[in-house]
Amino acid sequence: MTHAAPYPPFSLPTRELAVTVGELPDGIDATAHIVFSGEQPPAASGISAERAASLGFDAAVGKTLVLVGAEGPLTVLVGGGDREKADTTVLRDVVSHFARAVPGQDRLAVVLPQTSTSVADTVVAAIEGAALARYVYRIGEDGPDAKLSALALVCDEGAVAEAEAAVARGLLLVKATKLARDLAGTPGGMLTATKLGEIALEMGPDAGLEVQVFGEEELVELGCGGLLGINLGSVEPPAMIKLVYRPEGEPTGKLALVGKGIMYDAGGLALKPGDEVHAVMKNDMAGAGAILAAMTVLKDLGCQAQVTGYLMCTDNMPSGSALRLGDIVVMRGGKTVEVINTDAEGRMVMGDALVLATEEPVDAIVDIATLTGAALRTLGTDIAAVLGNNEALMNQVKASAERVDEPVWELPLANRYRPELDSTLADLRNMGGANAGTITAALFLQEFVAGKPWVHIDIAGTAQSWTASKWRNKGTTGFGTRLLIDLALNFKA
Repeated sequence: MTHAAPYPPFSLPTRELAVTVGELPDGIDATAHIVFSGEQPPAASGISAERAASLGFDAAVGKTLVLVGAEGPLTVLVGGGDREKADTTVLRDVVSHFARAVPGQDRLAVVLPQTSTSVADTVVAAIEGAALARYVYRIGEDGPDAKLSALALVCDEGAVAEAEAAVARGLLLVKATKLARDLAGTPGGMLTATKLGEIALEMGPDAGLEVQVFGEEELVELGCGGLLGINLGSVEPPAMIKLVYRPEGEPTGKLALVGKGIMYDAGGLALKPGDEVHAVMKNDMAGAGAILAAMTVLKDLGCQAQVTGYLMCTDNMPSGSALRLGDIVVMRGGKTVEVINTDAEGRMVMGDALVLATEEPVDAIVDIATLTGAALRTLGTDIAAVLGNNEALMNQVKASAERVDEPVWELPLANRYRPELDSTLADLRNMGGANAGTITAALFLQEFVAGKPWVHIDIAGTAQSWTASKWRNKGTTGFGTRLLIDLALNFKA
């Protein structure tokens, strides 16, 4: 029997942010003045450092002081820390603190400071800090903290041209991150594998992407046993979404991205416990969402590398037809895998895509997935785990992570643990032992990359934030989106 689904209709939010550069415009609700350590607040703020200190303000990053007059816009002092250390990470954080200090105001202005950071990078950081701090994905009415309609960036006349040229880049990075947050935050009943394929097909042409959606019959022909096996328990069909971005002219390199797209992860027959963690398993497609979101802005950002994305999408559900513990499946390429735990499903679906990526001309492969609870327990919710087989590619990933403040930490791809994946019946088991789970998961993935330069990014801890902090809100974070964009823009074969 097919039941009528009581879900709200799915649609992506279309909030627009108007950004202006130059003089302070009329109609602003609150203006931020950034104060650095040991310096007086600007005269325009109308307050001295001594008076601000008596009201509890100092210039440390994260400190704010909201000055309320009888009428007119609010004036907000925002701590910037040491001026010499005010890089893009600090400036992004500083502006986010301002945005959080005035949650009821939706037309904000920031007086851009002069630091060693370029005007263009300062503009991008300010847009990201304000827009991402104030963006909350909701299915229903917005709260006041989700609204931001206008952002004015106040700067000297000589900096206006450079600032204006950077606005589009900042808005594109925000747009992509918002999309990734939206996709990962949408419940699995609303956002199925089929629906994600429809979104990709809809967005692809304008983004300069070639989009193919492979359904069940095509996946059988391709021999994608990992994706098909995990899908056995779901009434929703699987989908592999392939995205190709080709730059004009000869590409500087060819990069493949592989994303885990488990639209909802119940654990299969290895059912997860009925707790809050289970309820957020709609975000188990955050890797696929980050790739789709990142690739939608590559054309407009002028990316010169060719990028191919593989989004491996299905639910992982329990039912009478679900994959059994102890079953053996045949992956793309012919390797057989003994399923020890159906809740170790991400590596199964990604293994198929990694093989497909190696079958095309490619210089490097990067995969991204909410893969292991061990990554969360090891590095917490702020830092993603990275493992790989190529130092040069790893250094590129690390450099991108640092530039966009999406931190990663490299764990060893320790082959001494590889015997834990040995099976007496098949080529591989899909799980190792009780320990070093992030490492053994990466060792499993390595079996499918055919020696190609490869890095694995485990975002199990960073995909979801349990509290609002700086420019990351409570809920899905979009972590990895800006990292992948930066990697593609700077990729060297």
